[in-house]
Amino acid sequence: MNRLGGATSPYLLQHADNPVDWFPWGDEAFDEARKRDVPLLISVGYSACHWCHVMAHESFEDPATAQMMNELFVSIKVDREERPDVDAVYMGATQAMTGQGGWPMTVFATPDGAPFYAGTYFPRARFQQLLQGVSQAWREDRKAVVAQGATVVAALNERAGLPQGAPPAAPMLEAAVRNLAQSFDPRRGGFGGAPKFPPSMVLEFLLRHGTPDALAMAEKTMDAMARGGIYDQLAGGFARYSVDAGWVVPHFEKMLYDNALLLRVYTHWWRSTGSVLARRIALETADWLLREMRTPEGGFASALDADSEGQDGTHGEGLFYVWTPEQLRALLGDDDGAWAASLFEVTGTFEHGTSVLQLLADPEPDDDARFDRVRTALLAAREERPRPGRDDKVVASWNGLAVSALAEAGALFDRPDLVEAARAAAVLLDELHAAAETPANDTVDSPANDTANYAADAGQVRLRRTSRDGRGGDNAGVLEDYANVAESFLVLYGVTGETRWFRRAGGLLETLLARFPDGSGGFYDSPDDGERLFQRPQDPTDNATPSGQFAAAGALLSYAALTGSARHREAAEAALGAVSVLAAEYARFAGWGLAVTEGTLNGPVEVAVVGAADDPRTRALHRAALMSGVPGLVVALGPGGTADVPLLEGRGLVGGEPAAYVCRGFACRAPVTTPAELRAQLSA
Repeated sequence: MNRLGGATSPYLLQHADNPVDWFPWGDEAFDEARKRDVPLLISVGYSACHWCHVMAHESFEDPATAQMMNELFVSIKVDREERPDVDAVYMGATQAMTGQGGWPMTVFATPDGAPFYAGTYFPRARFQQLLQGVSQAWREDRKAVVAQGATVVAALNERAGLPQGAPPAAPMLEAAVRNLAQSFDPRRGGFGGAPKFPPSMVLEFLLRHGTPDALAMAEKTMDAMARGGIYDQLAGGFARYSVDAGWVVPHFEKMLYDNALLLRVYTHWWRSTGSVLARRIALETADWLLREMRTPEGGFASALDADSEGQDGTHGEGLFYVWTPEQLRALLGDDDGAWAASLFEVTGTFEHGTSVLQLLADPEPDDDARFDRVRTALLAAREERPRPGRDDKVVASWNGLAVSALAEAGALFDRPDLVEAARAAAVLLDELHAAAETPANDTVDSPANDTANYAADAGQVRLRRTSRDGRGGDNAGVLEDYANVAESFLVLYGVTGETRWFRRAGGLLETLLARFPDGSGGFYDSPDDGERLFQRPQDPTDNATPSGQFAAAGALLSYAALTGSARHREAAEAALGAVSVLAAEYARFAGWGLAVTEGTLNGPVEVAVVGAADDPRTRALHRAALMSGVPGLVVALGPGGTADVPLLEGRGLVGGEPAAYVCRGFACRAPVTTPAELRAQLSA
């Protein structure tokens, strides 16, 4: 009996009709394995994963293979995006056993969950041989199998824990830039060789650092990505990664987290330099998010698949996106078809003579109208093709990243619709994913003489990791969920001045400080009252998204800057101790921590904008603050004199005019009333 039919995960639902007797992750599967005295087969993947689909078609849909799995094992299917904690501990085991990892991940474990053999994708014949071999070893050499599992678990637990160093200092940031330069590709941008992933967190650090060397690496990389095949030149949005070193051929899945992070980075690039390319890419990516990734409830879907159907009935990766010269000529005519083939580098860069579109050089100004006509025709024709599948579950952490990016882009590019989209997603997170564990007052007492423990009495807020179709999932939020959602609420407050988001961020951070600390300044990735796995996951390094450790530091630092809370700032600084260990040799994996450190060393700067929200003078001051680009800057916006947000308390209008107060550690310079004066103070 396949038990996946009631799942909220689109990935699990893809397997609901397999002949495999799948269990979802949970006690029922473990109890069944103990009762039958057979090992667990744990298969971990995600909906947009190409090789997950291949293994599913080859093995999990094959009756003979399924029969072997059903007779010899209890099989568990896990969506890594719903259960990042399960994925993390078994990925650690897979990498320890094989020296590499990836998805689909295939793990054999004792009925208690201790892994003893692991791998990734297996072709059907080899997978069948593996099933027989593992089952035979379990029956005939049980003692050795169990001992191997115990050895793996012991080794992983022995290596567990975060590296902690001294609080980061300015020389460490320079060392990080030098370390990044060692792996930087000066010709094609990015770091290292193929495959190349968008280094979103590193780019944010380099922009914040702002030295010529740092900015040159960031701009070269962002320019190359924007012009390459990893970027969708017709509809906007970035693919997951490039299989080559030149950003030409992507792995075609499009992930919410990549596009949210890159939208924010390209917005910040434009803010720093005024780059026309940065503005175009940021706005196209934002429009793609709203057009293709929004759910009816106001959140954002997780991913678009890499695979799709071809117009001839074939099924494969990238078919929705690629073109041949013949297709261009048939659609556009000989002249425009040849011009488009040359402009978009349609020279057979992908499979079967097809190409991924690139735009290595902008069209000549005289060709702008022609370019718009061709691009519009190509996009319309592509819309007639079978579309890739969409994983429409809403992940709290990734929606937090999207809220932050859209709110900032909307404010900086004067696009109120983007801010409204950010607000709608935040409402979904607040009303469906979040729940108060203890009653929390809408107004939190904050005596003017005691901001050190601000929000200590605020009610904790618990998060669900996922939802789908307006239905909350069963999985508890992990560290990155709390950190990224709290950060997004603070960003949204800074853009809108709506104190609801400030208060809710405080509740999330209370839970973070209560449930996740490791006792030595760092944070675990799962809460202390979460499910007990064979190892409690904890990873300080960035992966596809900012590490939970560094994301927590960033949110805590911003909250401390708005409240004056020493407790939150000290927790942020302690969490950044890992940066000192990573920066000089492994800076590529500490980008977000380095970016947060820039804000820490800069104060961060606090700006209180006081005035009526509908007053044009208030709006001008507010925009000047948001446009400054000072690393780690936080903005409080409101009528002033209010206790709702401590940074605004006691600060009022100046001569009846809206005013801005530039502060560090709540020590403020003289208030100013014009954007020019504010810009001068912020640039000093």
